[in-house]
Amino acid sequence: MTTATMTFRQRLSEASERNSSLLCVGLDPDPAEMNGRDIADFCIAIIDATIDLVSAYKPNLSFYEAHGSAGYAALERIVDHVNGRVPVLGDAKRNDIGNSARFYAKGLFETMGFDAITVNPFLGRDSLQPFLDYEDKGVFILCRTSNPGGADIQGLNAAFDGVPMPLYEAVAHLSNSWDTNGNIGLVTGATYPSEAQRIREICPDTPFLVPGVGTQGGELESALSATLDAEGGGVLVNSSRGILYASNGPDFADAARAAVESLRTQIENARSSA
Repeated sequence: MTTATMTFRQRLSEASERNSSLLCVGLDPDPAEMNGRDIADFCIAIIDATIDLVSAYKPNLSFYEAHGSAGYAALERIVDHVNGRVPVLGDAKRNDIGNSARFYAKGLFETMGFDAITVNPFLGRDSLQPFLDYEDKGVFILCRTSNPGGADIQGLNAAFDGVPMPLYEAVAHLSNSWDTNGNIGLVTGATYPSEAQRIREICPDTPFLVPGVGTQGGELESALSATLDAEGGGVLVNSSRGILYASNGPDFADAARAAVESLRTQIENARSSA
């Protein structure tokens, strides 16, 4: 089976096994941290230094949209450079009513070429369907995010099948019923491991994107203990700033590789003891 004919989950599993890694590197180029480097050249140097050590890359679109058309051109260069060697997740957090969502999906999956994207579920199933209809693409639904303010909405009292529960748990239950194509994932922050553990109980086989390790304060061991599936996988641990800006000197790419190697080792150690 070629990479082109694999589903997203198959491509992700293949990359994770090949590189012995659950690590996803967030490609979020902040000009204030880059000493005047071109954002595409900067990210491509990071990719070249780390692609044999990671399971995926995750560009957050805000860092590119801020540069207008030049930012989109840089993002296209970055996705083209990865060239299917590992999955690329577009962190877009998009959604809208059906027809608009259809064009969001077309732009992100067909035009930009992402293997997976992040979406928000606030508009309900019909708004997600245009994304889910791309059966070979991954769709990561925001469930319990890593930011402190996430609880303002995600922790509200809700219900599923008449059973009271926090809204994030209801989203997890709904995601199971929506996952008819087997391409849904959930965003569950490392900063709230008890909530993540409950989501894993509800969704035992769903891939989790786990942001918040490191700079945002998430503790790796507790996050993995809460989110790993029964096979000891099913998780993408995302790290951005701690890798991209491990050095601001000419050795930035080598420093990024060293940071990835260190974090990958920590993940594997925590994985084996979880």
